Amino acid sequence: MAQTWNKRERELKKQQNKKDKEVRKLERKKNSAEGNKADMILAYVDENGNLTSTPPDPSKRKLINAEDIEIKVVYQNNEDEADAVKTGIVLHFNNLKGYGFIKDLQSQKEYFVHINGLIDRVSERSKVHFVLEAGPKGWSATKVTLVK
Repeated sequence: MAQTWNKRERELKKQQNKKDKEVRKLERKKNSAEGNKADMILAYVDENGNLTSTPPDPSKRKLINAEDIEIKVVYQNNEDEADAVKTGIVLHFNNLKGYGFIKDLQSQKEYFVHINGLIDRVSERSKVHFVLEAGPKGWSATKVTLVK
């Protein structure tokens, strides 16, 4: 049975791909045999923390005791920021979408406010008291009341 032109072309393409794959495999083997030298693999760190290809000078070596190394994690304490009742101005509030932003008068920072965090109804440029609460994307204003 004779092959159609398409089948023959596909078969030739498969054979060419096999040859190309074998050539790439031989090139990788050749390059890996040349690149197995330890000098090509090693990288050194100098006294400034930069990577170099030259080893450090042994005469400049300093001995460091493991007990002298201190590792600390400093946590920011924002509890005082969250507990205090703050005063601010409503920059923008969209009643249809149910959220807006309040600008703190003391720190000039802007905070997100959701309609669920409102006690009184607010409008733009209203002066309000609010409490900060940590939200999923940062601080948000809650317990928002109008200043009377």
